[in-house]
Amino acid sequence: MKDNIQNERIKRAFFHYLKEAKGRSDATINAIEQAILHYQDSRNNEDFALFNQKKAVAFKEWLKNRAFKGKSLSIVSHYNYLRHLRTFFDWLSREPGYKSKIAPASIDFLRPLEKEARIATQKQPRPFPTLEYVQKLTATIKPDTEIALRDRALIAFTLLSGMRDQAIASLPLGCINEETRTINQNPQKGVQTKFSKLINSTLFEFDPALVEYFLEWVKRLKKQEYTPTDPLFPQARTENSPDNLSFETATNVSRAFWKGAGPIRKIFNKRSDEAGLPYFPPHAFRHLAVDLALKACKNGEQIKAISQNFGHEYIATTMYSYANFNDDQLSQILKSIDFQKKNAPEHDKKLEQIRKILLDQ
Repeated sequence: MKDNIQNERIKRAFFHYLKEAKGRSDATINAIEQAILHYQDSRNNEDFALFNQKKAVAFKEWLKNRAFKGKSLSIVSHYNYLRHLRTFFDWLSREPGYKSKIAPASIDFLRPLEKEARIATQKQPRPFPTLEYVQKLTATIKPDTEIALRDRALIAFTLLSGMRDQAIASLPLGCINEETRTINQNPQKGVQTKFSKLINSTLFEFDPALVEYFLEWVKRLKKQEYTPTDPLFPQARTENSPDNLSFETATNVSRAFWKGAGPIRKIFNKRSDEAGLPYFPPHAFRHLAVDLALKACKNGEQIKAISQNFGHEYIATTMYSYANFNDDQLSQILKSIDFQKKNAPEHDKKLEQIRKILLDQ
């Protein structure tokens, strides 16, 4: 790919705009950059100002014919590359020097077929563990070291809080109220929530033993005089071996935050492997939390409260993103429905409550 200084300059301006004006995360910017690089590769890095509808169509064909490790590009990847590229050219078409050269209508040609877009955006049921799985996983962790106690509490908290792993990794001890069992997911205190949203939530008490694992950990940290600004789940303490030539396996924690959610996923992987259980990523525990919480609801008011506890503004978000059932689950749920209304008064009352909450949104 030939060099094009002007293209690189305008890309830097675009990435600066995304970060500072739109508040996009580094991960989002990197994904958009990959899409732009693919376009540049397909056009041998010709000037962006030469973009038109024919080149948009040609790029879509180039993507379809592109192979990675012997496999063609997935429909989802194809859809996302086009979506990101539309974002770039839409911004570029309003910039000085490009306004008169890039027709907004040409950007519309960077769209996949309607059926492809439907396939790419449809929600698929995700596998998640059961409560029995979490109980067994935590029970197999022998609490003989501080690291073991941390890991057991971490796994329990991931389910009981229903939080995302990135938020957990950045959660300070001071954001936990053990008396009320509430969590202040406050971005101003460094908590990295999705879209930097302030979320005040309450711990789900799905299992007394899991709750106790977590509360014991909080008490331990406070007994060791951890401050409100110290991490709830700290990194392991790095320890030198006696010969100072290598590092020993850590058994205690430090007071340092993890730099991301990667270490949490490694802990889940390690502990499930040791327990002889299949691995489920931390986010799968969030799906389980939604499933358990919704099953416990008795009316529409409780469903709305559950949705809000997960940081969702609308019930529809909870249902669309998390309440997708596989074939077996769907069949079991449908078979359990009282279609003949044998318990009609209670059934109608619940239904009316749910309708009211949905209409109020």
